[in-house]
Amino acid sequence: MRLSGRESSGVRLPTMTFSGVLPESAPVPGARAASAAPVLDARDVHVVRDGRPILADVSLTVRPGEHWALLGPNGAGKTTLLSLLGALVHPTHGSVRVLGRTLGRVDLRELRTYVGHVNPRHPLRSPLPVREVVLTGLTNSVERLPRWRPTAEQEQRADLLIDTLGLGPRTAARWPTLSQGERGRALIARALMPSPRLLLLDEPATGLDVAGREQLIDSLDSLAAAHPELASVLVTHHLEELPSGTTHAMLLRDGRTLACGPVAEVLTSDLVSTCFGHPVRLARQDGRWTVRARRDA
Repeated sequence: MRLSGRESSGVRLPTMTFSGVLPESAPVPGARAASAAPVLDARDVHVVRDGRPILADVSLTVRPGEHWALLGPNGAGKTTLLSLLGALVHPTHGSVRVLGRTLGRVDLRELRTYVGHVNPRHPLRSPLPVREVVLTGLTNSVERLPRWRPTAEQEQRADLLIDTLGLGPRTAARWPTLSQGERGRALIARALMPSPRLLLLDEPATGLDVAGREQLIDSLDSLAAAHPELASVLVTHHLEELPSGTTHAMLLRDGRTLACGPVAEVLTSDLVSTCFGHPVRLARQDGRWTVRARRDA
């Protein structure tokens, strides 16, 4: 573990036999195919807006098969960092390489095709059925493009992802009728349609009840098991929302890295208490975390 600066090599997940639930990820032209090559590499990143520092001296390396959690209080810079990793914004200083491409030297529209970005505030207004919503992941559009028609293979893939995420009975259900949890899982399926190598999730459990949260977490663990080379970064305020397959974590406070590395070394009672400015006690059972206020502090 490190307390600042660059990330350590960390933990690699064991190789798993691909079961056919998800196809192999599409390669990025010009990117190295070696599994050891980082999918994300941010070095000494600073972001300044209107003269105010949002991120300062943040470094992060994510490799295939790693599942990262970005945690911190409101205003810590988590969403800004996720936007950098998803090639949505540029750093003021420092460098960000996504799938082997350096931001500022690559067509961002092409690069975003290979990054699955899940935003729970998806601005869809039309009453599209679940399958149509998932298929828009291929066109990177909110609505279905008028002249675009999916192939039979693409429709089959959409149905497979819908089933994998537990939405099979809701394939024909229209967007306004879906629960918040069902929408979240539909958006994950949408993000996975182009076979990305990287999945970014911005507070995916926001607004979910207990059942919806647990279904979402189970779906994320199933995806990690089915597609071991897929890397992910999940932003949340709540440790209870982390899947059991989380391998690494970064704690952000006031735009700076407090701790970063393998999850067992970062998610400790002392470090999380410092990050959130309140004494807490962490416990982990069956791979999941719980947090309670420390009364003896």
